[in-house]
Amino acid sequence: MPLTSPKELLADAYRNRYAVAAFAAHNMEMMRAVVEAAEEAGAPVILQTTPATLRYAGLESIVAMARAAAEGAKVPVALHLDHGDTFETVVRCLRAGYTSVMVDASRLPFLENAAFVAKVTEAAHAAGVPVEAELGTIGGAEEGGAGEEELTDPEAAEEFVRRTGIDFLAPAFGTVHGVYKGEIRLDFSRLEAISRRVGLPLVMHGASGVPGEMIRRAIARGVSKVNFSTELKRAFVRQLRNYLSNHPEETDPRRILLPAREAVKQIAKRKIEIVSGVVP
Repeated sequence: MPLTSPKELLADAYRNRYAVAAFAAHNMEMMRAVVEAAEEAGAPVILQTTPATLRYAGLESIVAMARAAAEGAKVPVALHLDHGDTFETVVRCLRAGYTSVMVDASRLPFLENAAFVAKVTEAAHAAGVPVEAELGTIGGAEEGGAGEEELTDPEAAEEFVRRTGIDFLAPAFGTVHGVYKGEIRLDFSRLEAISRRVGLPLVMHGASGVPGEMIRRAIARGVSKVNFSTELKRAFVRQLRNYLSNHPEETDPRRILLPAREAVKQIAKRKIEIVSGVVP
């Protein structure tokens, strides 16, 4: 089937209190692994690329690989721009065939953030593409996460959605990008208050390393899309190193990459099962 819009996928997830898993896919091996995992789990999936991945692999190549994966899949597959950093990048992705975009201007002051996101939303909606945006600060693991003042204020979230017209909101409620170094502290009461205020599917960034039970609690409070990246990258690299350590004379890239692809698939399948409610 062709690439799918996440708008319908997340609307159904929001109504029925499950979530769609979204995975950072940096190359063909990771894309294949994620789509195979989704097929085995019998669930839709979102392939995500950042501007850095576009610079690495090339926009046209990414779209061609994603389209090929989607057309051969038995489940819906969407292609999403994650953390778009400029208006120009968003427009390039819209023209190339991305089925959703996320713009990250969260470090700007509130009104500047909202104005920039509103501009992106106008362009994306004209192309029939939904928009995700972040409000608050979802820190990195090395930064120890966001402080209280950087978490998303429910009242501000409501105003942000009204000003921007976005389709999905990524609030800051204690998650971090990367794998947690210490205790995981998620503000579920804040998340629930945000959900009541905005009435939109919410997106959980920084889900790598978060226990399934906590992810399910977030889903019960309005999260309809859950992002994973670091765990997949670590598994991919770990298996590459392991294979090369055990087969130092191997020169066939296909044999070297296959175990890494399988490792990514197994993790992705487990995450899909967690967010779709198949396993706790």
